[in-house]
Amino acid sequence: MLRSEFDSLLDKTLCPNRFKDYAPNGLQVEGKKEIQRVVTGVTASQALIDAAIDYKADAIFVHHGYFWKNEDPRVIGMKYRRLAALIKNDINLYGYHLPLDAHPTLGNNAGLADALGLLNRSGLQAGVAIEDSIGVVGELSEPVSPSVFRQKIESAVGRDVLFECVNDHLIHRVALCTGGAQGYIEQAVASGADVYITGEVSEQTIHIAREMGIHFVAAGHHATERFGAKSMADFLVQECGLDAVFIDIDNPA
Repeated sequence: MLRSEFDSLLDKTLCPNRFKDYAPNGLQVEGKKEIQRVVTGVTASQALIDAAIDYKADAIFVHHGYFWKNEDPRVIGMKYRRLAALIKNDINLYGYHLPLDAHPTLGNNAGLADALGLLNRSGLQAGVAIEDSIGVVGELSEPVSPSVFRQKIESAVGRDVLFECVNDHLIHRVALCTGGAQGYIEQAVASGADVYITGEVSEQTIHIAREMGIHFVAAGHHATERFGAKSMADFLVQECGLDAVFIDIDNPA
């Protein structure tokens, strides 16, 4: 596939123009004009770039790319080494941040919701369509105890989680937003959720959960955002006939 065709495919699929984001979505570093082998991952770290070089990839697709707002614009140190490796090996780098969180079937939130078996889904932001919402609200097929739900979320993300159990209320309605979205907990309360799941936790988040009576889960930024990159690799293989593979560079955060 020509790079121009690949660009159009990704933009048509992920619709970045719907979002006001913190970094450019789409092609961030230009490489080869033709793309056949693609590596997907969560973050464009040096380890992922090295793995892509070993795989002889023509392109890397990530959730966390480069050129974030307010970062140091100088190409020195770590940034230089990463960019130099991409350019030397003629590898295209694509980054999609909020569009990959929000996509209703391929996104991070959709993947976590699928893993939990959530039904009757809607957007976390009131009045916002699910395909434009940064976050999802859904329901379990039947209410479960907090202890059972903890087992369910740990199975979904493949790791131990921080679970603040604030009372003995059963969990039926679930709100979630992957990554560093602990600030959305009050929107989760407003949605009527029994539990709010995100990737990270701040000190004040626990007090909000306790005082507002909502169970809270911090399941890991990386762990909750593997879903989108994995889904995109599957999509590129099944729908586009490309040679694509998801490579997970483990991160405990």
